[in-house]
Amino acid sequence: MRVILKNDGGVVKDVKVGFSWTTFFFSFFPALFRGDLKWAAIMFIISLCLGAFTMGIGGLISGIVFSFVYNKIYIKELIEKGYRPANEESSRILESYQIVSRFA
Repeated sequence: MRVILKNDGGVVKDVKVGFSWTTFFFSFFPALFRGDLKWAAIMFIISLCLGAFTMGIGGLISGIVFSFVYNKIYIKELIEKGYRPANEESSRILESYQIVSRFA
């Protein structure tokens, strides 16, 4: 499912909600390509640290965990930066996934 977010400057972002298959297969690279450098670095460091101590298995597990939560984190950070749902359907989807409570 996808939502459309728009900021006051007119910039529109089409963002997927739910499980992130790209994060599942490509680890921190989707965050890096989206320009979300903070979370790309966090995912890389956690995967590196856990993988070093568990011979790679911890890195795989952290990748699976981030696949479930990264899209939600990304949307919440966009909302904090001033993005709002561009239409009523996007607002309803964000409410149903409990990412936001209600927009005025």
